[in-house]
Amino acid sequence: METQNTTESVSRCNDLVKISSALAEACPQANAVFGKPDFSKIYGGCFSEDRCWYRCMVQQVINSEKCRVLYIDYGNSEVLNRSDIVEIPPELECPSAAKKYRLWGLQIPNNHNLNMFDQGRKFLSSLIYDKVIKIHLKAKHEDGSIIAQAKYEKTDIGEEVAKAGFAEKWSSPGNTKDLEERRGDVVQSPHQKAKASVPQWLNRPHHTPRGQFDQVTVGTRKQNHTGNRMFAPKEKIQASASVPDTSFAQTRSDWKQNEEIEVLRRENANLLKRQKELELENHQLKLELQHHFEETLSTYIGVRMRNLAAKVKILKEVRHTNKNHCFLEQLSEMIGVVTEGCLLVPSSLERMETIWKEYELAQERIQLCRDVDERDTLITKRDEVQQNLYSAVEELIAEVDRLPLSERSRMLQELSPSLEMMAGQGSEVDDSVEAFQQFFEWKSVKMNKLIHVRNNTDTALQILADWFGGNLKCFDMMSEASSDLEEGIGNADEILKKVELAICEELDNDLNKQDEAEKRIIMSACIQLLHKVQQEQSMITVIQQRYSSGVEFKKHCEEWLNRRPNINILLSVKKTVKSLKAQLRCKLVEKNNFEESDDYSAFEMTRIKEEIADLRDRVLQEISKEQEEYEKLTVLAQKWFPELPLLYPEAGILNYMNSGGLLTCSLERELLDAEPVEELSTKRLLVCSGIRGQKVLLKGYFVDVSSEAEVIERVAKYHRAWNQQKEKSGLLQLLFVLFCKSDPLVYLMVPYYPGASLKALQAGAPLSLEEALKVMKGVAQGLQALHGADIVHGSLHGNNVFAVNREQGVVGDFDFTKSEEQRAAANNMVVGTLSLVSPELKMGEPASSASDMYAYGCLLLWLCVQNQELDVKEDGTPELDVLVMDDRVKSLLLKLLCCGRLSAEQVLRDDCFLGVDMNPVSLWPGEEHGPCEKHVSEKTGENKIV
Repeated sequence: METQNTTESVSRCNDLVKISSALAEACPQANAVFGKPDFSKIYGGCFSEDRCWYRCMVQQVINSEKCRVLYIDYGNSEVLNRSDIVEIPPELECPSAAKKYRLWGLQIPNNHNLNMFDQGRKFLSSLIYDKVIKIHLKAKHEDGSIIAQAKYEKTDIGEEVAKAGFAEKWSSPGNTKDLEERRGDVVQSPHQKAKASVPQWLNRPHHTPRGQFDQVTVGTRKQNHTGNRMFAPKEKIQASASVPDTSFAQTRSDWKQNEEIEVLRRENANLLKRQKELELENHQLKLELQHHFEETLSTYIGVRMRNLAAKVKILKEVRHTNKNHCFLEQLSEMIGVVTEGCLLVPSSLERMETIWKEYELAQERIQLCRDVDERDTLITKRDEVQQNLYSAVEELIAEVDRLPLSERSRMLQELSPSLEMMAGQGSEVDDSVEAFQQFFEWKSVKMNKLIHVRNNTDTALQILADWFGGNLKCFDMMSEASSDLEEGIGNADEILKKVELAICEELDNDLNKQDEAEKRIIMSACIQLLHKVQQEQSMITVIQQRYSSGVEFKKHCEEWLNRRPNINILLSVKKTVKSLKAQLRCKLVEKNNFEESDDYSAFEMTRIKEEIADLRDRVLQEISKEQEEYEKLTVLAQKWFPELPLLYPEAGILNYMNSGGLLTCSLERELLDAEPVEELSTKRLLVCSGIRGQKVLLKGYFVDVSSEAEVIERVAKYHRAWNQQKEKSGLLQLLFVLFCKSDPLVYLMVPYYPGASLKALQAGAPLSLEEALKVMKGVAQGLQALHGADIVHGSLHGNNVFAVNREQGVVGDFDFTKSEEQRAAANNMVVGTLSLVSPELKMGEPASSASDMYAYGCLLLWLCVQNQELDVKEDGTPELDVLVMDDRVKSLLLKLLCCGRLSAEQVLRDDCFLGVDMNPVSLWPGEEHGPCEKHVSEKTGENKIV
């Protein structure tokens, strides 16, 4: 009986192996299952883990693409795509190898949930895992499942499951057939390998298809069948037959022996098959190689000569390139030019610079001196130092004239771009002598090697040429050459091989190809050379600057040799002005008297007015000459003669210099034909006058002795900011500063733009968006000029910004008698309902360039929204999100009305002003330049400074 059971088990395993092999051949070419599958039919399924084919039956159709299948030979189930389920041949549709088992006398309670069942399954697995279990077959259920009692030693597995509460005992086994009780010892471990005779690919780990075992079992439980349904895996196929209660050792030994025999047989068959395949491949390769050899042999000489000719052509091009454009030669020439022709610092330069410092110190002492006696001593010492400096300058000029500075500088400038490109991003600066020496040593080795290689190449090519020439007779039918020439032709392969090797070696030693170490040597040399070029260029620049300064100093000394500048011309002009002013006063008195005379005549009055106008023009002409003389004296005092203001205090040179050239004592408000413009301001006297047909505005400031110097300093600082770019600065020009003799007033004369203020324009004919952008670009230019000079405007508002000709923005001046904080706190910092005061100023912080930019942003917003209502946030800033305006303008405003605001320079680069051109206005705008007058009344507050 034992032998019979063993034979059946081995036979069943062999059947499984055959089925698996047949499925592996048939299934890949079989048709996939479409439509409604037959639940009673056996199909082939491709297991998801190892992608091998196994027999299966469809249990459930999940959707149009997926079905749940049960592997009938192993008891596992899983969900497969329909494309992985195929038809199999009828001969493979034999009964399944897996059997269903139930534990004797147990049933699953009806109130058992899925979680409890999963725990019970794990508990059962812990009882039988890796243990020898005795199976007592009790009966067979009508559905084909086997009812059995399982024991491990003296432990009843079913009773342990019932005790744990995972099943209930049931005395009646249900409708079953009698079955002879049999016992058998079997290893009940899901992880052990089967001992049947199967091929190696079936014995690898986890080969058995594994599905969702619990779901299959739950489905069984819901059918209310008796007992616990189990599936026998592939490893336990031998337990499906009745086994006696005897030892199984001999049976397992026979299985193992059969398995090894089957494995060896299959391996032998496979080896024989592989041997035949290799023999066939070897024969095919021999045929292909023979064919290829015959083809190659027929064209061998031609191909080899063509390849050789191509290499010779490449070699010629490389030699030509190296000859004309060799990088190493160029660098060597540069190093030679820079190092050999390097200019030295003139020996007289250091002496001249030392004396020059003494001269500047002497000039500074004179400028600061206020004592007359000490002043004369300082001037004498200065003159001595000046003589020494003159001698040093002459020596330097003579020495520099002998140097080729211009040619050397031009040559270095030509070398710089090439060296900068060679040096790249390198910045390390080492000893230049060592770097150059290392470069030349490396280059020498490189060149010697290249020369040696070239000589070998030339020699090999010459031998080849001689060989060709010497063997021509062999092919000349008229030649009487002996037949021993065959021996000379026989060494052709060796000659060709030497030529090819020589050419390849020379191509590999190209001068323009370097490794990393060689590149570092070249880079170091380039960096050092560039550093020397830059050093020499800097030295030449210093020499040229000192030379120019020396030439200017020498010219000055020769011009003022043994003489001093005087103020005679200035005094003469002042005398003429004084005389003309006296005549003008007389004429003005005569005009006033004649107007009250009984003998009044319109003709006579016209004559008097013409004479007054002529005298005014003559006075202004002389004042212009006076300004010119002041400018000359100022230049001399600043550069050469700082003692001039001290020697001639009555000339007022120092006052003129401190005011930036604006102050004039010769021009008086009473001598001008001025008319009050009270509607422009209620806090300051403003008068409008005309000079040479141009309108100007006189703004009066009340000052005392203590504040006069401070006001003049602020005026001068503003004027210097304007003077950097003049009419392109975007600032209102200051023309003159004059004092009033009768009252403590300082008058500031500025150009008058009637009707051109932003407030006046918006009240009458508002600017379009294009015009507003042009104007505000000019305003940003003006703020950039002020902020660059460290000046905070603090008073930017609608009356103090002008749009000249409706296109040029000009920033007006401010109240020079007030500080920045006082100007910013004025009550006129409002346009419409929008406050121009920044949030930080409201919190007590000092005025700054950022607060100016906030006011600028508010003005730009005011010009763009025109009549739109503005909502204001809690901090006083306007709400921009709800406004309808140009996207670029809104983007700029968001960056101006926030905390981290743009500077004036950044505003000018903003996309909003790209393509917006500014047209600078003339210094003295005439009435014809103010077309805005026809739109706006002069009573709206233009040129109003509060």
